[in-house]
Amino acid sequence: MNHYLIIGGGIIGMLSARELATAGAKVTLLERQQTGHESSWAGGGIVSPLYPWRYADSVTALASWSQHYFQQLSEELTTNTGIDPQWTQNGLLIISPEENRLSTDWANVHTKQVQIIGPSDISNIEPALVTDAPSAIWMSDVAQIRNPRLAQALKAEIVRLGVEVLEHTPADQIITKQGRFDSLKTKEGSLRADALVVCAGAWTGELLKDLPHRPEVSPVRGQMILFKTDPGVISRITLEEDRYIIPRRDGRVLFGSTIEHTGFEKQTTPEALAELQQIALTRFPVLQQYPIEKQWAGLRPGSPHGIPYIGEHPDIKGLFVNAGHFRNGVVLGPASSRLIADLVLERYPILPPTPYGLEAPRD
Repeated sequence: MNHYLIIGGGIIGMLSARELATAGAKVTLLERQQTGHESSWAGGGIVSPLYPWRYADSVTALASWSQHYFQQLSEELTTNTGIDPQWTQNGLLIISPEENRLSTDWANVHTKQVQIIGPSDISNIEPALVTDAPSAIWMSDVAQIRNPRLAQALKAEIVRLGVEVLEHTPADQIITKQGRFDSLKTKEGSLRADALVVCAGAWTGELLKDLPHRPEVSPVRGQMILFKTDPGVISRITLEEDRYIIPRRDGRVLFGSTIEHTGFEKQTTPEALAELQQIALTRFPVLQQYPIEKQWAGLRPGSPHGIPYIGEHPDIKGLFVNAGHFRNGVVLGPASSRLIADLVLERYPILPPTPYGLEAPRD
């Protein structure tokens, strides 16, 4: 039985571990803190890229594969673990009239459901939204997942499958010999395996900085706020000018998020709180009746044009990377993890892997 190491216990790392373990491999996963407590926990969980027509076709291909699989994944995790990730298909309403034509052209090319709707339909779809926009883009089939619950379910699932999970175990150094992965140094000693998969999110670039062909992955801070409302006060995911609102089943409503290049600084700021609150209350005045329950920040793994790195290192056999998903880790996660497992196990890949290689152009 082959043995594989995975660095990173976020959604990407745990999905990758699940894929390899399901195929019968022995898997050990290392996480520097607790599983699912970095960007996997901090994100919104929209099962779609924001403004998907702005991304390369390679990102659309990953997102499309995942979107077709996500409901099944959620049901499997619920059955296997008793933890429901709450996959919910409540649609995505985008206020961006200048991009109407771009969205419909993209939808025609990729066979997606996109409607351009007028003010009366906007009001019917999301009565709580106040806007003078003459039109909106409505994507009725877009779903969301409650990402903290997805992370909890994945942790239970991989443990059930026999994955050894080593929390609070940072990777200190990747050792290579004669152009091949040899071992991984940790505070507990060296670990050896047939291959290593780096799924370290925003920390991937730092972890691989001493190796050739270092992937361009760097942290991008995002801050969000959470309102405690009654169920149904807000009913749709709505996006305008890079700020989105996401209503959960229990009445909690997420509003975010900022995009800040502040390095590994993860502190929240009063400025972001004030900005997000002001925008949220302007667009959804009904929120004035409800308290802000929480503010938090996470570090997204930024990459050129948001195209993740998925593949084997060009110079080091047995060293693989699955990282750099930027704002789309949730929606790209199932596909990128299936693809990295295909490459590690030398199976026929679900998608052509070339666009995601460490040396691939990201234009």
